[in-house]
Amino acid sequence: MTPDALLIAALAIPFIGAVLIPLFSNHPNVREAVTLVTAALLFVTVAAIAGSLSEGVELQAVGIDVFAGIAFAFRVEPLGMLFALVASSLWIVNSIYSIGYMRASDEPRQTSYYVCFAIAVGSAIGIAFAQNLFTLFLFYEALTISTYPLVTHKRDAEAMRSGRLYLLLLLGTSMALLLPAIFATFALAGTLDFKAGGILTGTASGATLALLLFLYVFGIGKAAVMPVHSWLPAAMVAPTPVSALLHAVAVVKAGVFTILKVMVYVFGIDLLQELSAADILLYVAAFTVLLASLIAMTQNNLKRRLAYSTVSQLSYIVVGALLATQLGVIGGAMQIAMHAFGKITLFFCAGAIYVAAHKVEVSELDGLGRVMPVTFGAFLIGALSIIGLPPFGGLWSKWFLLLGALEAKHIAILVVLVFSSLLNIAYLLPIPFRGFFGRAPDGSPHSTGGFQEAPLPCLIALSVTALGCVLLFFFAEPLHALAAAIPLR
Repeated sequence: MTPDALLIAALAIPFIGAVLIPLFSNHPNVREAVTLVTAALLFVTVAAIAGSLSEGVELQAVGIDVFAGIAFAFRVEPLGMLFALVASSLWIVNSIYSIGYMRASDEPRQTSYYVCFAIAVGSAIGIAFAQNLFTLFLFYEALTISTYPLVTHKRDAEAMRSGRLYLLLLLGTSMALLLPAIFATFALAGTLDFKAGGILTGTASGATLALLLFLYVFGIGKAAVMPVHSWLPAAMVAPTPVSALLHAVAVVKAGVFTILKVMVYVFGIDLLQELSAADILLYVAAFTVLLASLIAMTQNNLKRRLAYSTVSQLSYIVVGALLATQLGVIGGAMQIAMHAFGKITLFFCAGAIYVAAHKVEVSELDGLGRVMPVTFGAFLIGALSIIGLPPFGGLWSKWFLLLGALEAKHIAILVVLVFSSLLNIAYLLPIPFRGFFGRAPDGSPHSTGGFQEAPLPCLIALSVTALGCVLLFFFAEPLHALAAAIPLR
């Protein structure tokens, strides 16, 4: 298969899977086998594309002209390649986890769940390989719409209320802020194509470009920069595999990926260094890092604590982009992968706890780790990776972000990054500590001995992602090579 054909196949495979899955709605084993095969085929295809890119082959799908100067087109570059690898690899383990979770919880509408999941991942791949803002925007909106049924999966009053907030904030910000920013970019630059060094230099006054920068940062609502963040904790009413999709595989990663893409390929780091607005937004992102961590410490509901942790960790990537240095961009890009593996592990563990013990509050976890040692051991690994301690992958992204802050001479940002890691310790480590060393209340199921782990598919998935957190420490070079290959000028 030619490299360009591989690119087209990667874009098509998830949507083909979405068409095939409903054909087997009355045969759950076959339906889920189709999901797993589709996910595996996508990953193999994306890995083959990565191999071609590493050999210097340029992959570009033939574009379809929509308007003069605007095409529906795709091209592979290092940043998109990194995001596509993360999304495609984690779809496999999330699908395995979903089989155990959805069956054990006896969730309704499982066929539509797998269909929407496939469309969401397909949209993420479209975002990753988009050649221009027009193509990216189309898939960005498709991702929002395809994940709405997942957020509202339970169809109760709380789920529908959260779904309305989800659509209001994500569609509202993209239509009211992001879309005007794209129109303005085309008016100023005459193109929407992503280009090394950016396309906006010398096109408008500093004030105009500053306004445009604000529109992009807050218009890309999936990045969850405060105050455009409340949709994320609200969406925790969804089943846990959906939460994993939102936080690790597709949705929020699409947001911060788009932020990085716009900063590098639309503005360019040289222009960002000249804009005082970039410094203002840099400190808004740093404020989000700290405030979201402080809020996470107050949350007793486990998934909401993890949700606010994600709000904080996402802004690390926004900080990396707005530092406008090579090391900052490398740190931000690597954080996409490192956070994905750490956070999906934590959500998998939260779901396993719910399925096996029906516990959702942190205060209810005392002693539970002694009867769920695999789950709580994996949670500890994921937490340590999110914190950024060795030997776990999260260390490397935070290391490069710290170096980026030094390179940009933003000592205050360096202090924020260090202090936020201490806050990560404060809200994450008490969870496995309570599980392993807390004293279970008399008469509770986990005080009587024996093991009560979640179903095997759940344990396999959370063990694989926990192992990934370790492997990403020792074998981080391929990700670093992709991040370092992002053309900045």
